[in-house]
Amino acid sequence: MKNKVVTNLKIERIASEGKCVGHHDGKVVFVANVAPGDVVDVRITKGKSSFMEGEPIYFHEYSKDRIEPFCSHFGTCGGCKWQHIHYDLQKDYKRQQVVDQFERIAKVPIPEVWPTLGSAKTQYYRNKLDFTFSNKKWLTLEQIRSEEDFDRSALGFHIPKMFDKIIDIDHCYLQGGISNDVRNELRIFALQNNLSFYDIKGQSGLLRNLIIRSTSTDQTMVIVQFGENNPESIQLVMEFLKQKFPEITSLIYVINTKGNETYNDLELVTYSGLPYIEEEMEGLRFRIGPKSFYQTNSAQAYELYKVARDFADLQGDEVVYDLYTGTGTIANFVAKKAKQVIGVEYVEAAIEDAKLNSQLNGIENTLFYAGDMKDILNDEFISSHAAPDLIITDPPRAGMDEKVVQMLLRLEAPKIVYVSCNPATQARDLALLGEKYQVEKIQPVDMFPQTFHVENVVLLTLKK
Repeated sequence: MKNKVVTNLKIERIASEGKCVGHHDGKVVFVANVAPGDVVDVRITKGKSSFMEGEPIYFHEYSKDRIEPFCSHFGTCGGCKWQHIHYDLQKDYKRQQVVDQFERIAKVPIPEVWPTLGSAKTQYYRNKLDFTFSNKKWLTLEQIRSEEDFDRSALGFHIPKMFDKIIDIDHCYLQGGISNDVRNELRIFALQNNLSFYDIKGQSGLLRNLIIRSTSTDQTMVIVQFGENNPESIQLVMEFLKQKFPEITSLIYVINTKGNETYNDLELVTYSGLPYIEEEMEGLRFRIGPKSFYQTNSAQAYELYKVARDFADLQGDEVVYDLYTGTGTIANFVAKKAKQVIGVEYVEAAIEDAKLNSQLNGIENTLFYAGDMKDILNDEFISSHAAPDLIITDPPRAGMDEKVVQMLLRLEAPKIVYVSCNPATQARDLALLGEKYQVEKIQPVDMFPQTFHVENVVLLTLKK
């Protein structure tokens, strides 16, 4: 079945993970990089008894809903797979994704799902991007067939499903400010000075990774990850960035000779500026260090947190548990409307950030604890704190551990506000919570335009 070509397949609708769906010989066919209304020939890449997956190889008809992608890297880079779909339709598809997941998985009575809350910015909306240096630049078929001798140094993004191939990015529409200039100028400087780009298979090379973070307060953090401990070359790179881009307010580097790019367990060196940047939201300042998590769409994070706060409808005398609190952004955001907020998070460094953010903003009614949620949220913890009037939970994509869900059922807080970046696992958890809770409100929020990802906020109330 693999490599079979299905001709004149009518693309019917959007499915999960941004793929689209058609039908052939009684089977569902999942196809990427198409739009509902397209008629295409599809090469099958995977076949099962009930479905097939494929890639488009020829378009007979284009959907009337298609628009022209704005990025020259569209179709190769996997970052913005919905550029060819009008933004209003993207929001509709994201809402439908929530409806489908809840009907298929949650199987509990739900109210009407509200229209997706769209992002005011559909380009240049991210405050953080990670770029990878590589000596294995992705070449197109045309480049390969030309038999020209191409330079293989690249600084950009991983090709989907190819860990060792990097597409060299000329211009990225995800992050504004000086992001594109920093990346492009550093690439040119590295090539001019014969600095080695990382070889992921050989685990060697000087330049490994570039991270750029920005804030609405016009602060910029640049982190350069080096794969070799070469003080002279490191000094050369960092001094170039310092002199070329005085706008960088936090210039940091890390030497990483491990087998992966994670650096939470490594020492970071502040070369110039401060070891952090600061974000602002409703007069609150949030300090973001190089290892801190912060929502990557700052403006839309504010809209997301406002939805959560509105759903909470705090009157000022409530005890709030904020589970998976991260750096305490939501906890500190709602603290002024609550009696006390208790935040719990697995990552200890994030909890230290949360405490610091409370201190910086003069917030005195928060408590933060670090530990595995399923272990720390136990009978002893509950007995040593006031019972929650409201629980806010914002778990990772995997959703909540079943032990955590069972504890929520035992706690019987009058209200739960469940913020999720994965409606499928959220729906799974709601199926369990449905034993004692009913769904009152559902609001999808688009944090990532041009992608299939959608955040979703649900208000649950205890059944009477």
